[in-house]
Amino acid sequence: MLQHSDNLPATSDRVVVIGASGVLGKALIDRLNTDKIPVLGLGSQQLDLLSPDAGDRLADTLRAGDAVVLLSALTPDRGRGIPALMKNLRMAEAVCQAITAVEPAHVIYLSSDAVYPMGTDVLTEQSPAAPTDLYGVMHRSRELMFGETVPADRLAILRCTLVLSAVDTHNSYGPNRFRQQGRTDGKIGLGGEGEETRDHILDSDVAEVIVRVLKQRSHGVLNTATGVSHSFADVARLVAANLSPSPEVAFSPRRAPITHRHFDIRATRLAFPDLRFTPLEEAIQRVHAALPS
Repeated sequence: MLQHSDNLPATSDRVVVIGASGVLGKALIDRLNTDKIPVLGLGSQQLDLLSPDAGDRLADTLRAGDAVVLLSALTPDRGRGIPALMKNLRMAEAVCQAITAVEPAHVIYLSSDAVYPMGTDVLTEQSPAAPTDLYGVMHRSRELMFGETVPADRLAILRCTLVLSAVDTHNSYGPNRFRQQGRTDGKIGLGGEGEETRDHILDSDVAEVIVRVLKQRSHGVLNTATGVSHSFADVARLVAANLSPSPEVAFSPRRAPITHRHFDIRATRLAFPDLRFTPLEEAIQRVHAALPS
């Protein structure tokens, strides 16, 4: 569960965003700039976390009053096997090395709901983290690494669900791939009848959660999800409704078991009672409006 550190200053001196050139990095920096919060963005061009001296270089950059937000990771489109796993762990090792040397005021690690197994249970922060693939294993391992490195009252772990963004390049199964298929093929292809359900969250909403965690100097674990899941069939129809001409939604024989993902977000409501997430239909419309025609 997430807890707020009422006895600490409301904000850190500076927010250091590692992974600033990624989808969520861009959204977070925009949000921080809106609130005039001092921020240093580090993308792969400024800091290659796989370089042998990455830990030392990051330590030289950090200050004790900083809040550090780690967003950087090789996502499944960059590889799902052991090599990608080991690279991701080396990246986290470099950050842990720097944090050990400098001891910043606050650390936020953006993890993934991949740490949870697929199933019919409604997920909460108390649900067992028992990943079933190497991507989930990576995120769970990183969580434990930061848990060993950062005092518990300075560490927040946000387990994020599927992110919807106009600048997403992952082409993962869902709204982003459906949009590309609809535009290029005039057809959106679904496995089976598209019965699987998932939670989708807009990138700006994730940024909003991170900023609130920063401002409250919160610590603990929080699932970052809207609490509303939709079937892929419904998502495909929402995407198709925003395209002209509207593409066909086509079905194919199922090749994998039906899986679902549902969240109980009462912990989020307790932590941030006035927080409101963008409904999926509106989120898809916003993304479509932000894309070049």
